[in-house]
Amino acid sequence: MFDWLGINHLFELSMTEAIAGFFTPLAIFAAFFLVQLILPGRRVTGYVINPDTGEPRSYKLNGILVFVIAVVVWYFEVTGMPRDWFYRSTIYAIAGGTVFCVFFSLYAVFSQPKGRIQNPFIAFWEGRALELPYFNGRFDLKMYLYVVGGTMLSLNALSGAAYHYERFGADFNPGVFLYAGFLTFYVFDYFIFERVQLYTYDLIHEHLGFKLIWGGLVIYGWLYILPLWGMAAYPNPGFSTAWTYVWLIGTAALFLIGWGISRGANMQKYTFKRWPERKFLGFMDPKYIEAGERKILCSGLWGAARHFNYLGEGFASFSIGLVFGYFANPWAWTYFVFIVSLFTWRQRVDEANCAEKYGAEKWAEYRERVKYRILPGIY
Repeated sequence: MFDWLGINHLFELSMTEAIAGFFTPLAIFAAFFLVQLILPGRRVTGYVINPDTGEPRSYKLNGILVFVIAVVVWYFEVTGMPRDWFYRSTIYAIAGGTVFCVFFSLYAVFSQPKGRIQNPFIAFWEGRALELPYFNGRFDLKMYLYVVGGTMLSLNALSGAAYHYERFGADFNPGVFLYAGFLTFYVFDYFIFERVQLYTYDLIHEHLGFKLIWGGLVIYGWLYILPLWGMAAYPNPGFSTAWTYVWLIGTAALFLIGWGISRGANMQKYTFKRWPERKFLGFMDPKYIEAGERKILCSGLWGAARHFNYLGEGFASFSIGLVFGYFANPWAWTYFVFIVSLFTWRQRVDEANCAEKYGAEKWAEYRERVKYRILPGIY
């Protein structure tokens, strides 16, 4: 049935296995909830102000510990689950995860007072509450979403690599393992700089509705490996030794350039929000536009483009399109198309929100000083 898509291998589970796959996300969600709640973590303040106290909100961060334990449990098959299970059960897990996210979202939305959104369907999608902390602040729903989603992104990619090796053995495609390495590095880096997430758009502005809950758990955790659905079923592309080195080293270099741009831009913004007068990396002077009590950073990387961090995501996603070595295969480019589409749309939403936040006049002044949206000199 799915031969023309090249993903028939994802529908080979027995009925019992398919049911297990459907409920796998629920088991994952419950396990991560308990582990994140029980494990110790450092307590830090963020950017968001707690309306009850007038002080910055406090968060418990233990994502790196949860991530390392999850990878160890997966690798050594502590639970008896095969390493390739997450990949083989992907389709059924997405179906189950989506259903469970519907129920989680219904509770997260309709247990809260009505806000500015009166339409219940729009409220379900967008959410009502900005924050949902529990157990005296020991558990925060937003941070939980990113811990689960990020960790599962890595585990799903690693599981796909395990499936690929079991299927092809000595004829494996090194690009599949490099791809899994990219995503694992990406997630590990996120947890190393977990506190930076407290100063990003999602934590500051996004409400907890189905969009964020499903996006954080299922899209981030399972659907971000979409290229692997097709590409794990392809063997070594058969390049010469010299071209293999060019292909793999060049792709890795492009990924690291993208990561460097994205991480650098986010770190500069984080540094500016915490220490407005501090030079970033010791040499980038913080120049800004004052908008009442707020400041708009317009120097360094944020002087090159208004959403320069998205350029880094674009480069990284382009490297993922190249990493498998099948440059004309549409599956290889699904993540690139998704990321470019997402951030092209999102930067326009960001612009509207920033104009409201800083004032139309001040945002127009910033746009005059920083003329390009994402790609300096072009867009």
